[in-house]
Amino acid sequence: MLQLNVKDAPQCSQCSSLHLSAFSDLYIQDLEKFSNAKACIFVKDGDHIFQEGRYPSGIFCIHKGKIKLSRDGQEGREHIVRFAKAGDILGYKALITGGTYTASAVALDDCHICVIPRELFFETIQNDPKLAMRMMEILANELNNAEERVMELAQKTVRERLAETLLILLETFGTEEDGETINVSLTREEIANIVGTATESVIRLLADFKKSELIELKGRKIAIKKPIALIKEAHLTD
Repeated sequence: MLQLNVKDAPQCSQCSSLHLSAFSDLYIQDLEKFSNAKACIFVKDGDHIFQEGRYPSGIFCIHKGKIKLSRDGQEGREHIVRFAKAGDILGYKALITGGTYTASAVALDDCHICVIPRELFFETIQNDPKLAMRMMEILANELNNAEERVMELAQKTVRERLAETLLILLETFGTEEDGETINVSLTREEIANIVGTATESVIRLLADFKKSELIELKGRKIAIKKPIALIKEAHLTD
């Protein structure tokens, strides 16, 4: 993890990811405070941004890059909780509750991340009701997603969960220039850790999806050829 030179660190008001961020509605003077107080870091593909069980010191705001958040499960197996991309913020739950991180954040590619100090974050929330409401919405959405995840694990088959996972990855990261290839590179084991199944099952089901021409496999990348058919596989429509 390397700290960026001042000239390489974007001003918050000019950040290309600001419109995607929870901080998009901040007053210009608050954005200036963030710019003056933040630290900007470069994180290489595969490196940790923070680790499960440690205490936070600030909010992480993603300027560029893709990140996975995961927990250690039984026998040390990784369980991927969710993903984050440019414009998303990380570490807010532990900061707000005063506890430790409940998941680890690992870069999926080279990332540029800004770190807003704890004190400034809380000061801004206290003085800006819109930001406080936005943080409540983010926490509520995270809770809702967790509840839906529990229901899916209990009621959906592995095939349905894999189809839905591919659609979520498509929605989260978008596509490359061909309009079909999901713009993220994941191992089969990582996909299995999202779905909640064995790697062998994911390999077999991806081969089935390919045979049915729902997808195309390009090494670690996957192209969605028939999104409507994949939606039906996931039982997301009646």
